[in-house]
Order: sequence, then C-alpha cells, then structure tokens
Amino acid sequence: MSAVKNLWKTLNNKPGGKWLFTRVICMKAPYFSSIKARFELLEVGGAEITLWDKRSMHNHIGTVHAIAMCNAAELAAGISTEYSVPSDVRWIPKGMTVKYLKPARGLLKVVGSLPVIESGEAADVPVSVAITDREGDTVFTAEIIMYCSPKKAKAA
Repeated sequence: MSAVKNLWKTLNNKPGGKWLFTRVICMKAPYFSSIKARFELLEVGGAEITLWDKRSMHNHIGTVHAIAMCNAAELAAGISTEYSVPSDVRWIPKGMTVKYLKPARGLLKVVGSLPVIESGEAADVPVSVAITDREGDTVFTAEIIMYCSPKKAKAA
C-alpha cells in the first residue's frame, strides 16, 4: 500500500485527521501550502478538496487567483493519482489544460476524477478537475495528463 493511501486510511476518520493529512502532503510538496485547502474525500478514482478564499490567494480584482486554482487542481489530481495507481506503476504530470469560466469567490469545492489505471504498458492518463463555487457554478476546469508507466525494477 502506498504511503499516501496508508496515511489517508489512518487519519481520515479521526478528529482533525483530514486537516493533518493535508498538512503532511503540503510538507512533502511545500508549494501546495501556498493555498488554503483540505482534503475531504480520497478514493480510487478521485478526490474532493475544500479550497478557502483567502486574501493571500487573490488577484488584482479580489477573486481567487487563477494560479491558486491551478495549484489546487494539481493537488487533487496528483494525490488522487497516487492513491489510485497500482503499486507497480509510477506517474508524473505531463501537461495541464485549464479553462477559467467565472470569477471565483468564497468557499470552493475541487473535485478530481480519473479512470482506472492498470498495470502494464506506459500510458497518458487524463485526470479531470472541476472547481465549483457555493452556488454550484463551475468556475474552473482542468485536464491534467499523467504519464503512468511501470516502475523500474530495483537493482539487486
């Protein structure tokens, strides 16, 4: 079992566990700490994150900055991919296409989803991410291509 999967299963249902899980992830990849986020759901095939609207994430017009949403999208896509891949598969982001659909304000929900990833041949796997506001309107979408391939055999 991956360290991410083990950590989530250990902390998920404990008081403050989702917050602590998110902090541990942000310690491993510190740039994610630049946004105020918390994992709410993590399962094979997807993740859900709450993203708070903090002034430190604003652009010049007082809305959540596009790059803060890109950061949240990569967080959801990366951790859901890590949680979902078989133990003999490695992955790395290969590209991201985004659409900014509406100014983002207030509490936001980030939902990432991906298809089943099989062991075997290398493949580009699309991870879809949508960010919605409190009214349920989609403010941002992204498709992040994850390059998934078999892990190299460890040298003896």
